[in-house]
Amino acid sequence: MDLEKKHLIQLANMKMPFGKYAGRVLIDLPEEYLLWFQHKGFPGGELGLLLAICLEVKVNGQEAILDPLRNYPTVH
Repeated sequence: MDLEKKHLIQLANMKMPFGKYAGRVLIDLPEEYLLWFQHKGFPGGELGLLLAICLEVKVNGQEAILDPLRNYPTVH
């Protein structure tokens, strides 16, 4: 997993584009939902990578490290 600063910024600001939690910021998704995705298979592309990183952050209890990145200017 190639973790970059832009991924952390996206986790703290990007909204889930579909599903039960559409519109919720990725880091605010419930851990159970992320575990379900892990079991089912994360979506392809960058969203799947971000969801996998999000799960790792949550499993390790590190969500607070992303708090300073909320409302950070979007990285493209």
